[in-house]
Amino acid sequence: MFTGIIETIGTVIATKQLGGDIRITVQAPAFAERDVALGDSIASNGVCLTVIEQHGDAFVFDVSRETITHSLIGEWKVGARVNLEMAMLPTTRLGGHLVSGHVDGLAQLCQLETDARSTRMVFRAPADLSRYIARKGSITINGVSLTVNSVAGDEFDVNVIPHTFEVTTLGGLGIGDKVHIEVDLIARYLERLMSGEQPQHSSLTAGFLAEHGFKSS
Repeated sequence: MFTGIIETIGTVIATKQLGGDIRITVQAPAFAERDVALGDSIASNGVCLTVIEQHGDAFVFDVSRETITHSLIGEWKVGARVNLEMAMLPTTRLGGHLVSGHVDGLAQLCQLETDARSTRMVFRAPADLSRYIARKGSITINGVSLTVNSVAGDEFDVNVIPHTFEVTTLGGLGIGDKVHIEVDLIARYLERLMSGEQPQHSSLTAGFLAEHGFKSS
């Protein structure tokens, strides 16, 4: 699990095609002295990847075809900059929100404008994911935990403060660029529970949620 608070920006220094999937190497000097073990997880632009080798300040990851299908990693070239976050510890401050590192899909930046000292970014999400995005809810964009300002159909907007622009790759995005998004975990599990497939003895029903203020009846 992760928090969506980016710790450093890494640089892709090698990519290699291997039997239909990819092996990538990311250089992250800020992690060189960290206690990173083989098998540890590092979120790279929001994608949870497993460390299979470490060479000084460079970390090697295998990327499965499933991950390639649902992310932009297959398009990464040497020199690409990526947001990095190590998996959270029990003592980690949860400054963002709970992030699994399992990217749900891609969104596209369709509007970018200055909003006082912040930057307002409007994204268009796939129709099958937009239903999980709620006003004042949480969303992860390229691994960054952000709060949704508003939602209009398949579009949603977020405000990015100057500090976040400086310490992540969001400041390098332009109109038309695609990003990884992970919707809020609670929204996905709530839909599953509300689908009618839960065990018959479950007390979690639409009426129960309405009675306790979680949805309108």
